[in-house]
Amino acid sequence: MKFNEFKTSTGEVILYSGAPDFEKLELLSFGPGDIWHSSFEQGYKNAFPEIIYQAPTSIFVNDFDNLDQCVSWRINSNAFAIRKSVWETLGGFDNDYENYQMQALHFGYNSLRNWGAVPLYVKGLFNSNIKEEINITAKDRYAFFRKNFKIDHAVFMLYRKGFWKWNELNAFFYAKKNFKKDIQKEGIKPRPLQEIEGKPSVSYIIPTMMRQEFTLQLLDDLANQTYKVSQVVVVDATPEDSRNELLYTQKEYPFELIVKWQQTKGSCRARNEAIELCTGEYIAFGDDDIRIQPNFIENHIKILQTYKAGASDGLDVKADNQNQSLDDLDLKLKKIDEQRWKVGVSQTFNNANTCVEAAYVHKLVGNDVNFDGGYGEDSDFGLSLAKIGVVIVSNPFSVNLHLKPSAGGYRFWGNQAKILGKKRKKQPWELDTPVKHIRPVPSPTIMYGIVKQFSENQLKEYKYKYFALYLFKGSKIGILYRFLKIPYRNLQFKKSVFYAKKLNNLGIRYK
Repeated sequence: MKFNEFKTSTGEVILYSGAPDFEKLELLSFGPGDIWHSSFEQGYKNAFPEIIYQAPTSIFVNDFDNLDQCVSWRINSNAFAIRKSVWETLGGFDNDYENYQMQALHFGYNSLRNWGAVPLYVKGLFNSNIKEEINITAKDRYAFFRKNFKIDHAVFMLYRKGFWKWNELNAFFYAKKNFKKDIQKEGIKPRPLQEIEGKPSVSYIIPTMMRQEFTLQLLDDLANQTYKVSQVVVVDATPEDSRNELLYTQKEYPFELIVKWQQTKGSCRARNEAIELCTGEYIAFGDDDIRIQPNFIENHIKILQTYKAGASDGLDVKADNQNQSLDDLDLKLKKIDEQRWKVGVSQTFNNANTCVEAAYVHKLVGNDVNFDGGYGEDSDFGLSLAKIGVVIVSNPFSVNLHLKPSAGGYRFWGNQAKILGKKRKKQPWELDTPVKHIRPVPSPTIMYGIVKQFSENQLKEYKYKYFALYLFKGSKIGILYRFLKIPYRNLQFKKSVFYAKKLNNLGIRYK
């Protein structure tokens, strides 16, 4: 690549190809991005659709619509800008590919997924609207899969594209022979966290059910924070005959504590009821079964201000048992210290450990209660944030220890989903059609998230992928048994889609 250089007012050098708007580039240099492009108008929007053969429903498989700025890895090599330090750290494009288009897509994809850089589409940064014809050869396509994923994904793409086609078969064996999975680079180091500007207020939300002792433990951790939250909202769904209503008032805390006894059902409704009570400039979401370090809140605010991002997704560390402490967390962090330090764009959103600008939370209203009784609400909320242009940064500085006790929690209601017959209690997602003889699998709420956020074609590819994994990922001895079970499994899948589409027809609900 041959670049021109632009020096910002702070002296930072930005490399660019094409003709960017330098005033915009100056402003962008202070934000979360490391790479900027305007490729949507240049023919690159949703380029390389074959990425669905690896993960048909991942958060950035599709580019987003009607936004002036958003995360996108689909870079046009003829018109993009990048921080010089980032380009030099990552070593530039990969010359294994036949053309620059594939080299740029490989670079953008890995920048987003593996290297801790933030690639952004910015409308109008490059004024050229000349649409390029995207011409990616089968050899480059299979090389991309071979270099980035396990060989299974290339095999699956060959199956979906047509293993009887000579061009596909030849390209597959060419990539298999000439390439192997890349050894991942160290990536971009986190920016030094800046001191907190001003005194932003933070509301912390805890939905809980039959875990009052764990909630008290978390309240103590919040009381010991180096940066104090202004407000904690506990929405407690513990049944009246199992709860102690005086527990939360036995101690004074250095924040406003609001306790609401939940009359509705579901963690999504609980969070939404809490959001309505929040007054902070930031809203932090936590589960009732976590422990947090004293600098937890401070580091959430610092990383949001340092990167000028709208949301932060913290590091969730699973405990070995429910009795572990913050000392155990320190030991666990020492073991992963070399792998821990990467920021970039988060590929997930975890309601156990996230912090979001309140304005964005209120813009989305809250969690979609169609997910109550199942799984997937946090992924849906994260994708919904990304779809309005919010950059969710991965935050290795704010860490929680997830205790995951065997009893209590909102999954208590959802456990009924595994039961059939008269003992089964109806789940919220069943609506007016109770489950009878066939239990829907996967979870109808997971399926609802797919139906809601992705296309019919992606749902179809998800189904192909689902059954391929079901058939071949188990023990070799059990393949015949699983093969014979596929007709029944297909009935379960169809039943899940049935409930998902019924939920989708209701539309997004918040109450």
